Amino acid sequence: MQGLQPRPVLDAEGAQQVRGRAGVFRDDELSRLERLRVGMPAAVLGVAAATRLIALDQPGVLVFDETYYVKDAASLLELGYEGRWPDGADELFAAGTPPTVSENAAFVAHPPLGKWVIALGMLALGPANPYGWRLGVAVSGVLLVAALMLLAHLLWRQTALTTLAGGLLAIDGNAIVMSRVALLDGVLALVVVLAVIAIVLDRRTARARLARWLDARRAAGRPTDWGPAMLARPWLLAAGVLFGLAVSVKWSALYLFAAFAVLTVVADAIDRRRAGVALWASGTLLRQAPLSVLLTIPAAAAAHLVTWWGWFATSGGYGRSRTIDAAERWPGILGSAPDALQNWWAYQQSVYGYHVGESSPHPYEAPAAGWPLLLRPTYMHYLDRGDGTAEALTGIPNPLLWWGSVAAVLVILVGCGIAVWRVRRPRPVAVTAGTEPPAAPPLPFVGSPWVIAVILTGVAAGYLPWMLYPERTTFFFYTIVITPFLVLALVSVLAAVRGRPSDSPERRRLGTALVVAFVTMLVIVSAFFLPLWTGTPIPLDFLRMHYWLPSWI
Repeated sequence: MQGLQPRPVLDAEGAQQVRGRAGVFRDDELSRLERLRVGMPAAVLGVAAATRLIALDQPGVLVFDETYYVKDAASLLELGYEGRWPDGADELFAAGTPPTVSENAAFVAHPPLGKWVIALGMLALGPANPYGWRLGVAVSGVLLVAALMLLAHLLWRQTALTTLAGGLLAIDGNAIVMSRVALLDGVLALVVVLAVIAIVLDRRTARARLARWLDARRAAGRPTDWGPAMLARPWLLAAGVLFGLAVSVKWSALYLFAAFAVLTVVADAIDRRRAGVALWASGTLLRQAPLSVLLTIPAAAAAHLVTWWGWFATSGGYGRSRTIDAAERWPGILGSAPDALQNWWAYQQSVYGYHVGESSPHPYEAPAAGWPLLLRPTYMHYLDRGDGTAEALTGIPNPLLWWGSVAAVLVILVGCGIAVWRVRRPRPVAVTAGTEPPAAPPLPFVGSPWVIAVILTGVAAGYLPWMLYPERTTFFFYTIVITPFLVLALVSVLAAVRGRPSDSPERRRLGTALVVAFVTMLVIVSAFFLPLWTGTPIPLDFLRMHYWLPSWI
């Protein structure tokens, strides 16, 4: 009986893991798992909808930059372009009697798509209804939570991590407030996340097509040195369209477009190298990259131009009917382009000059260098009711969630540095003849290099460009675009804290307890700050309890 070992005794958790790896579940277990896979994300969406849609009409006045975007949206519905409004228009909107917009064009600093989203809510409920002003943005905020869960699912394929990512965004203050005010940045965040989803799906399908191409060529004895030139990449085309739409919300999306375009090229090169393509770098740069450019940039440009249809279809938009001097006309054959297109380009140049040079002082301006420390959140609205209570609507995130996410990014960066150091540093190990050297220890975070690359690209491209313009007036609520990627970073680190399936049961239980405790604290803090995210009247003493830093006042 030599060689026979006693059969290990498995606890309930171990038995479930074995059945899961074997794909063997009882019918009741499968039913329960399916309910969890559907029910947990659905519950998260319910929380997101409740925090964003309930009492959306409060406060019943135009807050912060709603004075621009609500009126611009109403003008788009009326004229097809942004017109000028008479003095006192804000008060008339609040009173439920919006005035008539002038047909005289107004210079506006942002493209029209985000304002069209606002206009859809006004079209449904009327321009006199504050709920209508904000409905389009609020729905975008709920969809942003859903989009982030989809992205998390594509990256990790784990219901728990998917739910956690969506849940953290659903209870974040900055995400809630940017869904409850008619500004553009919440819409921008949604379109950017959708574009990144398309990037992730494109890589998955491109890798599969690369494998099939190599198998077919090798089976036929044909050369594979350069790799394929893949033009049929519908998800990459979709990413181009979506990034073009993102630029149609705010120009800052150009940086994200460029960063993820570079990431796509790098990922193509890495995939070809791993697949054994000899000229993987040259093949990517000379064969695939030009086709990727052809798929994305024209699609992005076309999508962007389409969002300006109101400006092109009418004659009253800013600069639309301007007479072009001979010296201003485009040179050569480009001069035969329609005057409308040339005037539109001149308009964009003016907008760019405005954005680069904008430096008007503001009481809630927040330089980008201070964003990681959460030094100056944005007050959207404040009203002392005179009875010892106040209405406050502030775009402060959940502080623990924000600082934890920033710390998670730092952990990932340190982990990447350690990984590079391990690769470059020779590891003296004793290796017995005929055996392989031991593999390097795993990285101190959860996620493949591709997952980490997506997260860091989103954070870097959404944050670092603002550092290039230190003199420009910036606000903390701009960070809503990078918040989804910060949440993914935090989820990655929390998953590492929980432990890997290969860890001991004791290690897993300890890690799970730490994660549950941290998430519970996040929920408590969100409940504490919720009145400041919804404009709910609260006692002044209770309001002052939320000023954790002097700069938050």
